[in-house]
Amino acid sequence: MAIYWNGICKSVGMNINFDSYTEKSALALQEAQNLSRSQGQQEIDVWHLLMALVKQEGGIVPSLLERMELSLSAVQLATERELAKLPKATGSVNASQVYLSAALQKALTEAEKIKARFKDDFVSTEHLFLGLIDTEKSGKLAQFFDNFEITAEKVESTLKASRGDQKVTSRTPETAFEALEKYGIDLVEMARKGKMDPVIGRDDEIRRVIRILSRKTKNNPV
Repeated sequence: MAIYWNGICKSVGMNINFDSYTEKSALALQEAQNLSRSQGQQEIDVWHLLMALVKQEGGIVPSLLERMELSLSAVQLATERELAKLPKATGSVNASQVYLSAALQKALTEAEKIKARFKDDFVSTEHLFLGLIDTEKSGKLAQFFDNFEITAEKVESTLKASRGDQKVTSRTPETAFEALEKYGIDLVEMARKGKMDPVIGRDDEIRRVIRILSRKTKNNPV
């Protein structure tokens, strides 16, 4: 028997409150269900959720992987290969026929615990990702993360560097995280990489800027 919340199938007794999920995490679960149906698979598994997270446009997980200097395309390709190995149902699959795997149920439970440990108000996509990492200590999923050297410690460290002490207090936390990176340009980093165009014929202006930045008074904008 199954019940639905906004089209997302969940087993009775799981006691999941999707109102406590962020919009991105709820969408990830919806996409996981869509993936299982498109693949002709009745069971929504951890691999479906993993694929939904790593491919999510504007999501936190792709940003975390990039910060960890991992290739998103390589992670996606490896996930696709695992998805192709999952058993398929004969004939078409509709929403009433799909269900969550035991491993995915455990991952969602872990995500809830991680949310509580982080003292966040909503289950966000990073909680789901960490839940996937923590749910299996051996097996294919654990081996997958080992192959890419993805650990909970690395993810949490990267996450802290990314969002600092910010908490997930709304259903759209992505708008607040990494705001400078999204909407600003790091001129110092561009200068270090030699990507800034040379300034010609502005000697007076450059001296004036240096003079202002060098002041040690209350007028110093730095």
